[in-house]
Amino acid sequence: MTMPQTTIEQVIAIARQAGEAIMQHYQAGIEVQRKEDNSPLTQADLAAHKIIEAGLSALVPDLPVLSEESAAIPFATRRQWDKYWLVDPLDGTREFIKRNGEFTVNIALIEHHQPVMGVVYAPALNLLFYAAKGYGAFRQFGHKPPQPIKAREFESYQVTVAGSRSHASEELLRFLDRMGPHILISMGSSLKICLVAEGRADVYPRLGLTSEWDTAAAQCVLEEAGGRLVGMDGQPFKYNLKESLLNPHFFAVGSGDHDWTQYL
Repeated sequence: MTMPQTTIEQVIAIARQAGEAIMQHYQAGIEVQRKEDNSPLTQADLAAHKIIEAGLSALVPDLPVLSEESAAIPFATRRQWDKYWLVDPLDGTREFIKRNGEFTVNIALIEHHQPVMGVVYAPALNLLFYAAKGYGAFRQFGHKPPQPIKAREFESYQVTVAGSRSHASEELLRFLDRMGPHILISMGSSLKICLVAEGRADVYPRLGLTSEWDTAAAQCVLEEAGGRLVGMDGQPFKYNLKESLLNPHFFAVGSGDHDWTQYL
């Protein structure tokens, strides 16, 4: 499936609009609330959610929107969806609160359990990644022309790893230790997956909890750039197949078939 250019542009425009709302809160000062699971929630999350939900509903009125900030939708309802939007209005809330700029707006279109379009926008960095199945993956900085991106082939003599800035686990430290010499780039949000997609890192091992809306948009970007986002079984991630929206551990990897599980 090739995405019509207009649709991608419309979704990018919605992501940019949500990004503008986030930046207004970023500059005005951040009020932090706590969700039931004690994860942080800000007014920026809610403002971006409203803009994206309204924008996508206007774009394709009959298509459901599953957002991190929407009410919990039971699996009995979700399992009937063949196609839907999967959204994280503000991925990297902890980075947003720390004011380091490494947070994103993630919008994915899921069809038959797979991401077929993805937009990842980092408003504080003025950096955009987007892709659609059969269309390629692109990176755009500011108002410069978009550049096609490609995941790199694995070269064992110089391994670059993307790692979480806020969630470094014991498991990850053991993994890095077993791997041996490497360069580690620490970053927040789904930008780590995009680092692999644009060929700046070989692997992003996520050995901790994420949710489906954290990965879907960037997975599409990575796959269209020639990389893969796979579980510990080596199979590509699929979406909306179970009650829980939590992801298992995964690797975001470039091209080539290096076995990353050997370092677990």
